[in-house]
Amino acid sequence: MSFTSASFLLFAVLTLLLYYTLPKRWQWILLLGASYVFYFFAGAEYLLFILFTTAVTYLCGALLQKRADAEDAFVEENRETLSKAERKEFRAAEKKKRFRLLVAGLLLGFGVLAVVKYTSFVLSGVSSIGQAFGAAPLRIPTLLLPLGISFYTFQSMGYLIDVYRKTARAEKNPLRLALFVSYFPQLIQGPISRFGDLAPQLFSEHRFDGFRFRSGLGSVAWGYFKKLVVADTAMIAVKALVENKDGGFTGIYVFLLILLYSAQIYGDFTGGIDITIGLSEMLGIRLAENFDRPFSSRSTKEYWRRWHITMGTWFTDYVFYPLSVTRSMQRFSKWSREKLGTAVGKRLPVYFATVATWFLTGLWHGAGWNFIVWGLLNCLVILVSQELQPLYDRFNHRFPRLTASRAWGAWQALRTFLLMGLIRSLDCYRNVPTTFRMWWSMLTDWNVGELFCGGLTSFGLALSDWCVLLCGILLLALASHLGKKRPVREWLAERPILLCAALCLLAVVILLFGAYGIGYDASQFIYNQF
Repeated sequence: MSFTSASFLLFAVLTLLLYYTLPKRWQWILLLGASYVFYFFAGAEYLLFILFTTAVTYLCGALLQKRADAEDAFVEENRETLSKAERKEFRAAEKKKRFRLLVAGLLLGFGVLAVVKYTSFVLSGVSSIGQAFGAAPLRIPTLLLPLGISFYTFQSMGYLIDVYRKTARAEKNPLRLALFVSYFPQLIQGPISRFGDLAPQLFSEHRFDGFRFRSGLGSVAWGYFKKLVVADTAMIAVKALVENKDGGFTGIYVFLLILLYSAQIYGDFTGGIDITIGLSEMLGIRLAENFDRPFSSRSTKEYWRRWHITMGTWFTDYVFYPLSVTRSMQRFSKWSREKLGTAVGKRLPVYFATVATWFLTGLWHGAGWNFIVWGLLNCLVILVSQELQPLYDRFNHRFPRLTASRAWGAWQALRTFLLMGLIRSLDCYRNVPTTFRMWWSMLTDWNVGELFCGGLTSFGLALSDWCVLLCGILLLALASHLGKKRPVREWLAERPILLCAALCLLAVVILLFGAYGIGYDASQFIYNQF
């Protein structure tokens, strides 16, 4: 059941009507039922996967909480008889036992994700190596990839880690935990929520709030505009440019692809998140923002603090920081300082943790070498920028008026946008050598004139379509600028008449020029295709 389907719109309306009609103590039960109905229509066979993840998460969480409570009770009961060293030793021993439970849960949870998402990729690599030595090619199985498995797995495993760390208590009611895992608005593409933030809202009783309902409705409509008018229109040209990569669409066309795919993925991903956040707000539930004007970022590091925020914080909190403070990393840090000097020694552990984090980030995005290279290139840019920071500081000190100007800030934002777009094109061609070859063509085949001699209309978009797309992109840029301090949807929610006019206008534009217009088909969201 895609967000862009008429069946989902009907499903959402019925859910909202029942949500505010039934007794409030049943609201969370309705959401649980709606989530499983939504998932059933996505594929009945997928229910086994989410049920397994939920069962593993519940059982491991309960066992972790039981051991943690027993540990705290024992220490409290024997506080007078145990020395501080004995209490510390006891807690360390108990922590090891809880850690073994956590590892078991993580292996089961991530194991399912690894099997369904990466088996074909791994076997393809093994087969290629074997063929290089004369072996017969392996038969590569086609496995089911359940809807949203990357998102609900990471959310569930984050919950287990929080229970292990004692920053969250395990949920006693398995049905409540099932709702946290399967909450349908965020199943397709996040955001990745924390139990302590989302659970209290899911299980609270919510009264109808006119302001929040109007604000959420505005967010939903805006999300459909982004997806159906901007993203799906740009997608037509992107597909044509990628599929004809060996047929002449090189040079300036690659640069155009970078621009178009940036518009497509921004409209697609932020549009889906706007629908998710808006529908949740209509239900009285606030989800974490996942984007904060990312294309205004002045550096790659800043960009990743603004783009897919919840994914970035998940990898930072659950991969980078834990990896940085492991005993092995501490020993490695000490060894490298002694053998290689303080300057190099203090960097190597950070570099190792950063590379590992970005390798896993790339792998999370998809099972392919293009995603791994994508992650490592982002890592490389960030690490090189860190090393060059003293030079940047000296330049800023030498030319303070220049670096404080708006023009300099605009240049930094443009540079970051183009660099991220260049790396992001690995997602388009899906083949690393092909992508590098297309990058090189921008330097050797700068065929600008072709665009204005019929080139712009040679890959599926008429001149009118280009006008619609350009106007849509300009409208996105305007809304982003106006929403720097406060979301536009909240400003409109305070003015119901103006909001009604805006909603009617968006509906007309979507019907005339979007995926429901003549010649267009609503496509699946990008993050649900990996």
